[in-house]
Amino acid sequence: MRFNIRLKNAQRQICKRCLSNGGNQATISPVGHNGGDQNRLFYSFNLEDHVPANHLLRGINHFLDLADLRAYLAPFYSHAGRPSIDPELMIRMLIVGYCFGIRSERRLCEEVHLNLAYRWFCRLGIEDAVPEHSTFSKNRHGRFRESDAFRHVFETVLRRCINEGLVGGEGFAIDASVVKADAARARAIPGAAIDYRALGPAQASRAVREYLADTDVLLVIGPERPRTPGRGSGGGDLLGVQDARLLSAGTSRSV
Repeated sequence: MRFNIRLKNAQRQICKRCLSNGGNQATISPVGHNGGDQNRLFYSFNLEDHVPANHLLRGINHFLDLADLRAYLAPFYSHAGRPSIDPELMIRMLIVGYCFGIRSERRLCEEVHLNLAYRWFCRLGIEDAVPEHSTFSKNRHGRFRESDAFRHVFETVLRRCINEGLVGGEGFAIDASVVKADAARARAIPGAAIDYRALGPAQASRAVREYLADTDVLLVIGPERPRTPGRGSGGGDLLGVQDARLLSAGTSRSV
């Protein structure tokens, strides 16, 4: 009985305080509320503290080394005009897209803008701007294709894997999937009716030209000579098209 009387007295006091404040806000409320202020001028914030220790991007960032990428692409940039987008930033953003299945570059830019872990991996601050999605297509069809930047990144990663003992560089595996061809059966042409020699090597794609160049290298080297996993000192690089042209032309060079 005494407890009920005290509870009623407390409720009366709350009502009196609500009336004294104009009935807008109670001084004492049993429901908690967020007291954070989003209009603060200064924040103490560190992206490193908000990325989980077991996040996938932490493991990739530990082994990914793109220190020489800017020097590799320097001849393909102009010294005049506005400052360009950091190529390492674009490569890191593309790696995020590949790892998390983000195919659309427009959506990739949105995800990097919102996700703190993506920002941390791309080495962007909390207030740094994310590149426009059109920047990727321009560089992919421009300087990235002219400089073989993606091949350079692939060979850098492969070299690291060879040095760490993960791969030997002597064999490879292919994981293929069956994809239905987008072709009309009514317009099918028998293979014997196509004259491939009339097309000429100039119309072949770059992948075909590189394959033929590597085939010429194997013919020059011969089946008895073992093919090392790379060229140059250390054996870390792959056998590229430049070596194929040198060997097919009869120039002596160690591979």
